Amino acid sequence: MDCPTVTHTAPASTAAAGAGRLAGLTSWDADWAGLRVVVTGITKTGFSVADTLAELGARVVVVASSHDDESRRAADTLRIVGVEDVILGRESSTVLPLVGGEPAELVVTSPGYRPSHPLLAAAADAGIPIWGDVELAWRVRTREGRKTAEWITITGTNGKTTTTTMVELMLQAAGLRAIAAGNIGTPILDAVRDPEGYDALAVELSSFQLHWIQSLEPVASACLNLAEDHVDWHGSFDAYAADKAKVYANTKAACVYNAEQIETERMVEEADVREGCRAVGFTTGLPAISMVGVVEGLIVDRAFIAERKDSAVELAHVSDISELVPRHLVANAAAAAALVRAYGLTPENVRDGLIAYESGDHRIQPVATSGGVLWVNDSKATNPHAAAASLSAFKPVIWIAGGLSKGVEYDELVSAHAGRLKAVVLIGEDSSALAGALSRHAPDVPVIETDKGHTGREGVAETPIFGDAVMAQAVAAAAQLAEDGDTVLMAPASASMDQFSSYAHRGQSFINAVRELLERRASANKES
Repeated sequence: MDCPTVTHTAPASTAAAGAGRLAGLTSWDADWAGLRVVVTGITKTGFSVADTLAELGARVVVVASSHDDESRRAADTLRIVGVEDVILGRESSTVLPLVGGEPAELVVTSPGYRPSHPLLAAAADAGIPIWGDVELAWRVRTREGRKTAEWITITGTNGKTTTTTMVELMLQAAGLRAIAAGNIGTPILDAVRDPEGYDALAVELSSFQLHWIQSLEPVASACLNLAEDHVDWHGSFDAYAADKAKVYANTKAACVYNAEQIETERMVEEADVREGCRAVGFTTGLPAISMVGVVEGLIVDRAFIAERKDSAVELAHVSDISELVPRHLVANAAAAAALVRAYGLTPENVRDGLIAYESGDHRIQPVATSGGVLWVNDSKATNPHAAAASLSAFKPVIWIAGGLSKGVEYDELVSAHAGRLKAVVLIGEDSSALAGALSRHAPDVPVIETDKGHTGREGVAETPIFGDAVMAQAVAAAAQLAEDGDTVLMAPASASMDQFSSYAHRGQSFINAVRELLERRASANKES
């Protein structure tokens, strides 16, 4: 039914009994039948959770704020596969419903729901356990008659997708059946339920997903880096960092940390890991003992060899990664190499995986070179830390930046890279925080502002074409300033949803605008 219900609080005895039952649910073949579960969200993650629980025989009610055609179609499908009820609509999504007339024993939430969300707060107040999709996937990963995959888990403020993809390719180069899942591509529950099963999973984990995990025991884990991000979701930077640190809990073979960032090393020092687990660093410089690093253009291993005190083994050439290899990409490759070496892969597997790697769209993606000007799309730089990696790779830069700030500050980013900036073109409905940092730390750098536009419902642009017009304006402004030897870099350091439907839409908008600009120039030159 598509109507609001009322909030119900589980009696303490009911909540305690439910928690006791959940402790025994650690495999697909456990007794899930009749378990009363509320699932939040009906998009890719929420759908996979509800579908899985229905297959397990649980009694499921799904609650989602959306009420569009896609959500209604998903709701119809879930009812067909055995979900008891799907409640759609913003008002009803804030309420904790009953399941079959009784209080829920478990809530499984999609990553987008903050812990302070009224439904989750009501569950917490009632003592009802809350899991995420990753926790559920871990608990059902073992199933009689199917292989059980080892998990390699990766998080970090930036570089997660790149590193996870590299790990996936290295595992596949070793002849293993492996897939990247989690916060990248395939929902983790879909990977776990694959009929053939996998030898290993490369699991990208967001801070949202990590917040809800309890039981994971990865064979190897990594936090690639840590910088201010998603403060609006977590409530503070310390809370965000604490959730990131959970990636290391219960790791069996190796906790891989960034040797160039002490915060990640401290996470490992404070982690409760399995006996025998090692701390292994990665660096873009010369590696110390128990590290993977770089020597004269080679990625080398001084961690997983017997002679590591006085020698290293070559894993790959840096040039094996791609044509354009900024420092952060080398770091991602070193981290991926450390993770798979912990799993037992050979140097050849590492090299072959890196050779197979293709840099994804929208991450330091060369778009065109014309008149000596390089145009680069880094729409995936949705926070200052990611933008810093881009800015450090080029000079001089005409920087296209701005958007939803997510509560972060820009002073450190601007002060560190002011010397690289020739000019800045601001996009975004409200880029006042970035503009303020520029005025304080780069007062001599020209700043051009584009049209502000408007924000749609809940920060999502209702008319995406408006963002395309803004980007065309920004590209035109940058082109007027760019000269031979300059780089025009679109690395917003902000989220996209004020003027675009996603970072991918923003990146494609930049690509289209650049191509159209260059085509107009070429046509004009032919006519003259």
